Amino acid sequence: MTNTFISRGLDPRHAGASAAAGMPSITTQTALFLDFDGTLVDIAAQPEMVEVSPELPDLLAALHAALGGALAIVSGRKLSDLDHFLAPQVLPVSAEHGAQFRLSGGSLSQFASPDLHEVSRVALALATQHAGLKVEIKNTAVSLHYRQAPQLEALCLEAMAEAVKRSPGLELMQGKCVFDIKAAGVSKGSAIAALMGQAPFAGRLPLFAGDDTTDEAGFASVQGLGGEGIKVGEGHSLAERRCASPSELRQWLKTSLQAIQGIRA
Repeated sequence: MTNTFISRGLDPRHAGASAAAGMPSITTQTALFLDFDGTLVDIAAQPEMVEVSPELPDLLAALHAALGGALAIVSGRKLSDLDHFLAPQVLPVSAEHGAQFRLSGGSLSQFASPDLHEVSRVALALATQHAGLKVEIKNTAVSLHYRQAPQLEALCLEAMAEAVKRSPGLELMQGKCVFDIKAAGVSKGSAIAALMGQAPFAGRLPLFAGDDTTDEAGFASVQGLGGEGIKVGEGHSLAERRCASPSELRQWLKTSLQAIQGIRA
């Protein structure tokens, strides 16, 4: 992993500006957890169409190094998707809403995959019958996207809820124009709690930035540990902090990195 990112055009004397604007400070004692879609990158019409800022992978790698490895991406996406978008960097990740983990050393772990046969069958049948729906079958979850067919929300909800009832051990969670069916009891909150129990995250103050209802468990987790949640965008949230957009969040990350680099210089 290269760590060559140097933030430019930001005066270290004003590195506290992020906090002044309502954002918390990132210090060398922070454990930083970041959602991906809607948080680090803008949401796209289709999951594979997101545009990643060219500087983002190196920025995250530099922050990972500056924090002694205590940075992780916490996302509902597949691990392979995150690696694709953040290449060439390979970062600690909790994928598929907390069902998969990869730590700094590269070690992988995953909860036992639930039986997704019935929910996959129903989701694929819906996508075949109705234009605009997209299905993602992951290792431990199924996602049904209806961003291109919002009028089908109620139909999708009813069909997937019934499929979940016939599938022990699964639960349905609604995000921004998506229904996620995943293992019950596994969430971004449980993922963050697990990471906070081990090095290099243990003993640090956690921060988690996210944008969706699927991130609320993460906000509850970090705030229960004395840290802070950052809600990106509009909408009701448990998070105590607010950030307007992914671009504003990326700027906060840049400013915070330069503040840490300035202290160490």
